[in-house]
Amino acid sequence: MIFGRTPVLPTPEEALKGRETPEFEVPSRHTVLGNALLGPYPEGLEVADFGLGCFWGAERKFWQTDGVWTTLVGYQGGYTRNPSYEEVCSGLTGHTEAVRVVFDPEKVTYAELLKLFWESHNPTQGFRQGNDVGTQYRSAIYTHTPAQETTATASRDAYQQVLTAAGHGEITTTVLPAADRAFWPAEAYHQQYLDKNPDGYCGIGGTGVKLGDPFETNWGVSCPTGIAPAPEAADK
Repeated sequence: MIFGRTPVLPTPEEALKGRETPEFEVPSRHTVLGNALLGPYPEGLEVADFGLGCFWGAERKFWQTDGVWTTLVGYQGGYTRNPSYEEVCSGLTGHTEAVRVVFDPEKVTYAELLKLFWESHNPTQGFRQGNDVGTQYRSAIYTHTPAQETTATASRDAYQQVLTAAGHGEITTTVLPAADRAFWPAEAYHQQYLDKNPDGYCGIGGTGVKLGDPFETNWGVSCPTGIAPAPEAADK
């Protein structure tokens, strides 16, 4: 509850309109990884977008992962153009706090990033994550390719099975195409916040329920449950 009211997503008509150009500049380099924050990114890298609560702690989870080239926090999933943090916190933009992860698929797979995503938060809480309450803290995956959408949906279904077995409720995570949900970079002080403030607030914590190790099959489909296909299937 926020001030006695349950958070509600605004409609496009109710959302703040925002602005055509941002009111702040984004740093050029990642303070930990040293690579560029904004694209275009080097050939061969891929992009993944996740919302899993407060983006300070969420971003650190990903930049600590081998194979991740850069990370960037921002606002996604709503309607307001070039929003500010204060506007997102008002609940009138429709955005989530999101992390953009640029990764080398030769070193870390999208399925492995999904495993980290699911295990790093509680995806059953709706418009909150722990003590953080508001529509901006909802769980979301914004996919960049049909393959990402297929893998994300499969991993959600697989994780629901193990969560249910462990006594947890229904997953509320939305899986939406990133092409329809623009990513707006957040202010400079939010970028790599926990590198600049090591003792700062994190707010990220999972359910303790693990998703089986993912792997890539040779027909290009991830198996996020970690159950190997039959040999004859793998040869197709």
